[in-house]
Amino acid sequence: MTRRGHLLATAFALATLSLSVAPSAYAQARSAALSPAVSPESVGFDSQRLKKLDAAMAQAVASGRVVGMQTLLARHGKVVAANTYGKMSLATGQPMQKDAIFRIYSMSKPITGVGMMILFEEGKWRLDDPVSKFLPELKDLKVWKGLDAQGKPILEPVRRAPTMRELMSHTAGFGYGLSDRHPVDKMYQDQRVLGSNGLPEMTTKVSGLPLLFQPGERWSYSVAVDLQGAIIEKLSGQPLGAFLDSRIFKPLKMNDTAFMTPADKVSRLAAVYGEDPKTKQIVEAVVGPTNAQVQDFTKPPLMESGGGGLVGTTADYARFAQMVLNGGELDAVRILSPASVEMMGTNQIPAAALVTSNGSAASFFNESVGFGLDFLVVNDPRKAGSLEGKGTMSWGGAAGTWFWIDPTNDVIFVGMIQHYGGTGDLGGLSRTLVYQALVDPAK
Repeated sequence: MTRRGHLLATAFALATLSLSVAPSAYAQARSAALSPAVSPESVGFDSQRLKKLDAAMAQAVASGRVVGMQTLLARHGKVVAANTYGKMSLATGQPMQKDAIFRIYSMSKPITGVGMMILFEEGKWRLDDPVSKFLPELKDLKVWKGLDAQGKPILEPVRRAPTMRELMSHTAGFGYGLSDRHPVDKMYQDQRVLGSNGLPEMTTKVSGLPLLFQPGERWSYSVAVDLQGAIIEKLSGQPLGAFLDSRIFKPLKMNDTAFMTPADKVSRLAAVYGEDPKTKQIVEAVVGPTNAQVQDFTKPPLMESGGGGLVGTTADYARFAQMVLNGGELDAVRILSPASVEMMGTNQIPAAALVTSNGSAASFFNESVGFGLDFLVVNDPRKAGSLEGKGTMSWGGAAGTWFWIDPTNDVIFVGMIQHYGGTGDLGGLSRTLVYQALVDPAK
């Protein structure tokens, strides 16, 4: 499996989640800004039970499953626990720094989604607009139907243009190229769509490739968020990185989040690891230009990938998550309205697609588990077998990072590691251990 191929497996391993946020969940006027909690008990947690979380995360490092880790848990805008474990690098032995910078990969997607919603609030697009209204290259798409007797592709015309709603919920039909299980994804790999020289080139490559299915028929993880990045560039007139920096990162004081790590911060970039397929030992991943290697985040990327190209710190991502939990505002800076955040946390998958497996052995969407606008969301957590609150929004990244935002319990959690696959379900374990310690949710 390629490094990007791990992204889907990692993200789905986090998925105990799903459908729509309660209408009033984000309507409260919150101003929580991540100050330290007086004690876990002051915000409803049992200190002794919370030690199980710390012990489990420490054990994941001590056992060699991961080299280093950071976690941050907050409730009511109060940081209940912020822990650092292990090392920045096995080679140097340097302890994990509190301000370590991590490759967040697909945790970039919700950030790009917020960028899209900023433009939505400016009236620049609507959910049921065709994607081709903003990316005309994507007119007249074809849909994969199989192979003929000679082994040549059978394509049919798209019945209707995919919409922005479908683009932001991965139901438009685009491929990704994270694996070669489907012929269309193999085409994405062959065309090096994710290795394009800029978002315009990426869009042109996608325009020449078939959809996996007719728009709206089912859910399939896709290049959709990189296409959203291309739309942001067109609608804003700015490069994607400049737009995100001016509209999200600077206002939220996410000072270390960007598409590359500058020279004066390179010493803070944690090393990234994987498992040697032969020896099963943890080995440092090789930096290089191909999909099977690790992007060099110390240099400007060929393409600013809104789907997976950002680096940042635990503290930065916690500020982003708290802004979402607060209904679009943090430290008196408003990024979105509560209604826009609500919409991002509302299931967008059609009912017919909800009963269809998404192709992953780890999860499928149903009445309890769905997908909003660039977030996985929870509608019925108990039926889904999870302890978090209704309306929880989340996603994860290829190197094992994970987060969730729980509006019912007013909780955020961010977990950062740098390991491709093979780490077990740290996201699911941390959820269970957080909520078994939340013994007074009314406090």
